[in-house]
Amino acid sequence: MLLKPVDLVDHVKTLLAQDRAYKDRYESLLRANRVSDFSDASPHEVLGPHIENDELVIRANLIHANRAWITPGNNLEDRKIIPMQRLPHTSVFEARVALSEGQNLGHYKIGCSVNSELIRDELWRIVDRNYRRGLRALDFAIESALEARRFIDEKQIQLLEDPYLVSPDITEQDIWLWNEGTNYRSYERFGARIRNVDSIEGVHFTVWAPNAYTVSVVGSFNDWKAGAHPLSRINNSGLWGLFMPGLGEGTLYKFAIKDRWGNLIDFKADPFALSSQFPTKNEPNKTASIVTNIDGYQWGDSEWMQRRSESSPVEKPMSTLEVHPGSWKRINQRYDNEGFLNYRDLAHEVVAYAKDMGYTHIELMPVMEHPFYGSWGYQPTGYFAPTGRYGRPQDLMYFVDHCHQNNIGVFPDWVAGSFSKNMDALNMFDGTQIFAYEDERKGEHKEWGTLVPDYGKGAVKSFLISSAMFWLDKYHMDGLRVDAVASMLYLDYDRAGQPCTQNKYGGNEHLEAVDFLRQFNTVVHGNYPGVLTIAEDSSSWQGITAPASSSWQALGFDLKWNMGWMNNTLGHLIRDPIGRRNGIRNELVNSTSYAFTERFLLPLSHDEVVHGKGSLIGKMPGDEWQKFANLRLLYGYMFTYPGKKLLFMGNDIAQKREWSHDRGLDWQLLEKGERHRQINTLVKDLNRLYLTRGELHELDHSQSGFQWIEIDDNSSVIGYIRRSKDPDRFFVVVCNLTPVPRENYELSVPGGTYREILNTDDLKYGGAGNHKNPADLPTVPLSAHKWNSDYSTQFRDSAIRITIPPLGISIFEYKP
Repeated sequence: MLLKPVDLVDHVKTLLAQDRAYKDRYESLLRANRVSDFSDASPHEVLGPHIENDELVIRANLIHANRAWITPGNNLEDRKIIPMQRLPHTSVFEARVALSEGQNLGHYKIGCSVNSELIRDELWRIVDRNYRRGLRALDFAIESALEARRFIDEKQIQLLEDPYLVSPDITEQDIWLWNEGTNYRSYERFGARIRNVDSIEGVHFTVWAPNAYTVSVVGSFNDWKAGAHPLSRINNSGLWGLFMPGLGEGTLYKFAIKDRWGNLIDFKADPFALSSQFPTKNEPNKTASIVTNIDGYQWGDSEWMQRRSESSPVEKPMSTLEVHPGSWKRINQRYDNEGFLNYRDLAHEVVAYAKDMGYTHIELMPVMEHPFYGSWGYQPTGYFAPTGRYGRPQDLMYFVDHCHQNNIGVFPDWVAGSFSKNMDALNMFDGTQIFAYEDERKGEHKEWGTLVPDYGKGAVKSFLISSAMFWLDKYHMDGLRVDAVASMLYLDYDRAGQPCTQNKYGGNEHLEAVDFLRQFNTVVHGNYPGVLTIAEDSSSWQGITAPASSSWQALGFDLKWNMGWMNNTLGHLIRDPIGRRNGIRNELVNSTSYAFTERFLLPLSHDEVVHGKGSLIGKMPGDEWQKFANLRLLYGYMFTYPGKKLLFMGNDIAQKREWSHDRGLDWQLLEKGERHRQINTLVKDLNRLYLTRGELHELDHSQSGFQWIEIDDNSSVIGYIRRSKDPDRFFVVVCNLTPVPRENYELSVPGGTYREILNTDDLKYGGAGNHKNPADLPTVPLSAHKWNSDYSTQFRDSAIRITIPPLGISIFEYKP
C-alpha cells in the first residue's frame, strides 16, 4: 500500500530519529569503551547524567562491580531502584529513564555489588600479608578472619555518590594566571582539596599534566586501579580535574597517568599535596599523598605578625640558630630513621634553648617532604607538605606559633634550584619533562643528581612562587632562605668539561632564572612586608640584595650569605698560628673589600661540619687548650664583624663529633664538659652584647660602621672600630691570632677613655683569666716608635696600652 505524502514524511522522520538514536548509542558505546580502557580525556562527557534523545542517561564506570543500580532521592527506603546495564565489553554501567521520570530522581546514588574475583584477590592478599608478619597460628587465623569480614562488609555492597555529577572547579582565570606564571596562590585550588559541593562532602582533584593522554586518581578507595576514576582535561589547558564525593581527610592517593603515546607510567605523587607518606625502615616505598585539611589551627601570634608587618628586619640585629629537626635530639632510637621529636616537642625544647641563648631567629633546614632522609631535605618532593617524620601540619604550625609567642622568628630553607629525580614525583611527570628543562645541557645538576627547574615556563614559575607564598601564608613563616642560588644564576654552573648552553646574548648568565628570582622577591615582599628572603649564594654576582627594580641584575633579596668571609676566616684559623701572619691581609683584611657590597649574613652552618670536614672545634689546631681558645677567637671575631649571624646547632656547645643526621646532638657535653659549658656561655654573652649594643649592628651594612685601625703582620694582631649611628658610641676590637700574649701593646685610637667589656680569655669562658685590662684606660700620646714604624696608623695623636690575650679578643667601649 502506498503511503500518503504526510505519512511518508512521518515515516522518514521516524527512520531518521531511529538512525540518530542508533548513532548516538553507537557513539556512547565507543566512548564507554574508551573510558573502560582508560583512554578518554573527557570522561565527564560520557559518565554521569546526560540527556540523550529525550531520555535521562546515567553512566558509571564500576570496574569491580558485577551488577549496579540507581537509588533515587535522599529517602532511600520508599523509592524503588533503577537497574543499570553493563555496556558490552566495558566496565561502564548505564541506566536510561524517561525525562519525566528522571526529573523526579532527586539526589540519586549509585549502588553496586563487587564481583567475586576482587573479593577472592583481596582475601589472598590478607592471608599473604598476615603470613609475612610471622603470626602464630591462632593469631594468624583470628586476624585474617577479622580483616576478611571487615573487607566483605565494606566492599560487598556499596552505595556511592556520582563523581561525574559535578564538573571540575577550575576557572578560566585560574588557567590564564597559571600558564602566565602569575597564579601565586594556586595551592588554594590545585591538588587535592576538601570541598562541599551542593551539600556533598568530597575532594576536588586538580593536576597539571599538559602532555598526558589520560589521567586518573588512584588510592585505597578504588584499590589503586588505574582508570577507575579518570579526570577530565579542562579546556585543553593542560589541567585535569575531578570532584570525588565521599572522600575525606586521611585518604591516600596518587595520580595514574598515561603518556602521550598511551603508555601507563609510574604512579605520581601530587605536586600540591598538603601531606604525604614518607619511607620508613619497614616500608621503604611509602610515598603516597594524603588528603589533608590544614585549616582550622587557632593561631596566637597576632601581635607578632602585626609588629612584623610594620618592621624593617634588615635594620635590626639578627642572630640565627640553624636547626635540623631530625637530629636536634632523638628519643628511644634503635634505627637511624626513628626516634624523632614531634614538632610540638621541638618547639618547647628549641625555643627555650634559643631564648636563653639570645638567638632572634631559628632557621629550619628543609621541612618540605623528602623521601630520602639523608638528603637533609634538599631533595624535596612535597613543595606544599611538611615532612611527616616530625608530626602533622598542625604540629609545625604550633612550632612556628610558639616561636612567635616567645618573640623568635622562624624561617625554613626553601629549595627552588633543583627538583628531585624520583620517578614518583616531578621527574617526567606526564611522561615528558614538564617541570624541568628537557635540554640535558641545562636540565640537570650532575654533581647532585637533581633536575633544574624550567624557569622559562609560566606554569613552573606559578608552582614555585605559590610554594613560597604557601609557607608564608599558611605557616606564618618569617621568611625563606633560598638554597644554592649560585647554581641558578649561571648556565655553566658545575659543568666544567660538560656541554652547556649560552643565553641569547652569548653569555653564561641564566636569564630565565634571574627573572624568576626577581619576580619571586618582588611578589613575596609585595604581599608580606617584614619577611626576609635570604640567598645562600657563593657567587660574585653583583646585586643579590639590590632592589629588584633597580636593574636586570638586581635580585631583590634582603640578605646574602657571606661565603667569602666564612671561607677566608676558617681557612685562616684552621692553620697553625705560626703560619697565620702571611694570610692576615689576603684572608681577613681582604674580606672587608666586599663586606659592604651586599647586605650580608655571616654563616657557620651545617655545611662546615659534615662530609669529613669535622666539627668546628675539631678543625682548630693545637692542643686542647689552643683548640678551645681558637674557637673563642672565631666566635668573638664573628660577632664583632659586620653582618647578621648564623650558627648551626651544636657549634655553640663545641660539639667534637662531626654532625650526623642519624643521631642527636651531644647534649651531655654541657653536663660533663666544663669547657663546653664555657663556650656556650661565651656565645650567650656575645649574642646579648650584639643584640643590645648598637655599635655591633646599627651600621651593619655601611662602610661607615667599620674601620681598620691595626694590621700587624709581625705580631698577628688586628684591630678595628665598630661604630653606631651616634658618633660618640663605638667599640674598639683587638684580636691576637697567636698563642703568645701581647703585653703593653700600643694601639692608636681616638682620644678618650676606654673600658674593656669582654675578654675571651676570661675564666668564665675557659680562658686563663690573667690577661685582663684595667677598668679605665685613658689614651696617652702616641709613641715616637709607633709614629715612625707604622705608617698605616689611623690616629697619630693618641693610643692605649693594653694586654691582648693569647688566641683571644678584647672588646673596648669608648667613653668620651
